[in-house]
Amino acid sequence: MSGVMKRMGMIFRAKANKALDRAEDPRETLDYSYQKQLELLQKVRRGVADVATSRKRLELQLNQLQGQSAKLEDQGRKALALGREDLAREALSRRAALQQQVSDLEVQHQTLQGEEEKLTLASQRLQAKVDAFRTKKETIKATYTAAQAQTRIAESFSGISEEMSDVGLAIQRAEDKTAQLQARAGAIDELLASGALDDQSGLAKDDIQAELDRLSGGTDVELELQRMKAELAGGPSAQKQALEGGGAAAPQDQTQQQSHPRFEK
Repeated sequence: MSGVMKRMGMIFRAKANKALDRAEDPRETLDYSYQKQLELLQKVRRGVADVATSRKRLELQLNQLQGQSAKLEDQGRKALALGREDLAREALSRRAALQQQVSDLEVQHQTLQGEEEKLTLASQRLQAKVDAFRTKKETIKATYTAAQAQTRIAESFSGISEEMSDVGLAIQRAEDKTAQLQARAGAIDELLASGALDDQSGLAKDDIQAELDRLSGGTDVELELQRMKAELAGGPSAQKQALEGGGAAAPQDQTQQQSHPRFEK
């Protein structure tokens, strides 16, 4: 069971990685990385500003304590001049306490100043790195865009792009439908000519009518051929008889009528 789960997990991670790879745009990734670097640079700058602010506060406190220490020293000297040794001793004691605070603040001031210098140097280096990354980012984005455009143009010329494939499929479907309609029209014409389909317009002829028309057409051709032969063989008189349509048969009919007289009732 554990082996099956591991295999399923590996398949899921592989498919997810492939899907992410298809969805990932290097230009967007570069812009995101640049944005993160800018955010880091802003944090470093804020850190430098915070350290500088703390250092400035320590400097103000040092100046204030040093001013109080100088004042206590002056008061002790005046008290000693007036013969007030006790007041002079008290003033010097307070001055010594202030000097201890001044010493502690000076140590903190030096530490903050060192941190400020380090952060300032880090900020400058990070700024240079961000500027270099921005230049490189724009160069990579321009190169990627140009390569993408070249790839699309090449795919369009070769006909393997998605858009051109759709156009090719549409053309193929149109050609197939056209061929199918042409074949159907030809088949219907053949069926109508053979009489397998009834013509609803009433113009189609059955087999008997077609045969009668054919025989009639053949008889007309034969009669026309005989007339032309008679014209060529008999000259003008024959042509006249041919035009009169059966002139030779007329005298024979008359002879038969004379040989068989009719009797009237």
